Amino acid sequence: MKKVRIAILGLGNVGSGVWKILDKNREEISIRSGYEIEVAKILVRNKNKARNVDVPEEIITTDFNDILEDDSIRIVVELMGGVEPAKDYILKAISRKKHVVTANKFLLATQGKEILEAAKREGVMLYFEASVAGGIPIINAISESLTANKIVEILGIINGTTNFILTRMSHEGMEFDEALKLAQELGFAEADPTSDIEGYDAMYKLAILSDLSFNSIVHVDSIYREGITGITAVDIQYAKEFGYTIKLLAIAKEKNGELELRVHPAMIPSKHPLANVNDAFNAIFIKGNAVGDLMLYGKGAGDLPTGSAVVGDIISVLRNGIDDYTAPAKKEANCQFKVQSMDDTVCKYYLRFAVLDNPGTLADISSIFGKNGVSLASVIQKGKNEKEVPLVFITHETLERNINEAIKEIKELPSVIKVENIIRVENI
Repeated sequence: MKKVRIAILGLGNVGSGVWKILDKNREEISIRSGYEIEVAKILVRNKNKARNVDVPEEIITTDFNDILEDDSIRIVVELMGGVEPAKDYILKAISRKKHVVTANKFLLATQGKEILEAAKREGVMLYFEASVAGGIPIINAISESLTANKIVEILGIINGTTNFILTRMSHEGMEFDEALKLAQELGFAEADPTSDIEGYDAMYKLAILSDLSFNSIVHVDSIYREGITGITAVDIQYAKEFGYTIKLLAIAKEKNGELELRVHPAMIPSKHPLANVNDAFNAIFIKGNAVGDLMLYGKGAGDLPTGSAVVGDIISVLRNGIDDYTAPAKKEANCQFKVQSMDDTVCKYYLRFAVLDNPGTLADISSIFGKNGVSLASVIQKGKNEKEVPLVFITHETLERNINEAIKEIKELPSVIKVENIIRVENI
């Protein structure tokens, strides 16, 4: 059997998972790829760091040139994360005609165009299935299986940390801080969870999915982003009363030549399949104009699920002809789609106010909504003979611009103490 030598950059969680899979499934991988895969080098920052995998000492290096200058290494697997030095290493590997597999969502979302152009120019393969949703084969589904479709909509739960937190809040009545602490204790959240809980991680992944789905260049900064730190147990409970579940959604829609791109918490009907995706699992709901509705579900993170996607990409490189690869003809991505302003987004909205329990308060607020073109679907007012009471609304579909204008006026009412929360409602 033919042998191929590869190098792995990084031996953290995902890198360790790749090593385990290559070792555990060695025979199956050889049969399916047609190659015996040898890990020739693994790049690490610290050779002496304790690791959870037993790797031969002689293949560990701290010098990338040991990989770059070795022409027998044909595939470089980048699992370091971040922009630098990962970008530099990938571009140098490509310049030496080495094929590349990466799981680096941040790099691809912000620098992907340059890297893809370099790979095309040098005639090498670049695979990145593991960059979105861990073990779920969403990249292959969009770029291969669904190419007969015009994709018109993507809705996804693509961050396991936030989904775990919201699940604990929903199922156990936890407040956000308590659920976050639990997620950190169980290893679902980092010590600094900002990228997850503020929606950045999901934003990077949505940029990659949108590039592929709409054959367009999507700039990360054009995606509206809102995290889950403002969600409370009170909002979770009200959502249940209205028949909804709160999830952090990544949403991409193509309408009339414009792209609607947003990441934010949303209430979705509790009977929808996405509402029942719990804990650290991910799911992506796709609407194609030929296939209709599809949902892909699975583990969105972890050493083995993500490692599975990485090894799958390595096998794809081998199957596509590592020695005689010819890049397929492909329509160039372009910027034909304008990204829609959030002001022009049409949604239903959940709004929760703290108000003084004065006569006419509800009428005053309702009047302002009506004046700004916001129609109300449901109202809940709780509390009696109390100075301060909650007032909760669900609107009919309306422009976000109208909601924002109405809120400005409502804040000026003397009986309104505070706008406690505003959450979009997606009737999917």
